[in-house]
Amino acid sequence: MSKNKPVVVIGLMGSGKTTAGRLIADALHLPLSDSDPFLRSRYGGTAKEIVARDGADVLHRYEAQHVLIELAGEPKVIAAAASTVEDPEVRTALREVFVVWVDADDAVLAERMKSGDHRPGFDPKVMRARREPYFKEIADVRCDVGVLRPEQVRDEVLRELRSRGLA
Repeated sequence: MSKNKPVVVIGLMGSGKTTAGRLIADALHLPLSDSDPFLRSRYGGTAKEIVARDGADVLHRYEAQHVLIELAGEPKVIAAAASTVEDPEVRTALREVFVVWVDADDAVLAERMKSGDHRPGFDPKVMRARREPYFKEIADVRCDVGVLRPEQVRDEVLRELRSRGLA
């Protein structure tokens, strides 16, 4: 258990936030809240569909709402959309929780994105330039998913939580 402190998994598209989040949640016996199902159930579409229908700014507002709503509830593991780190209110809230940054080289992320059609297209290099300073600012631990398997990410997070007295 994370001693009533939520764990938030952040990273660029294709970094494996959902997979890592699910493994961490299972290990901590906490529920997982993932931005993709949240968007579908609350706003009736995938990220790609919301961008086409309402625009990227609306999508990013919805993604930020996901994190803020879930942080206000019972402790859980939250797989947060990368855009959320651009929102100052979200960054402030993330300073109070344990944040896992899953990351990989841009080429790895671009290759992984080919398998998902539910997200809008993106250039990892452009998104990294915008968001990496925020990731660095709020992350408690960074895991290179280009090297680590999802189970190794989970194990690294659990080690770090234990070393901080949070698990």
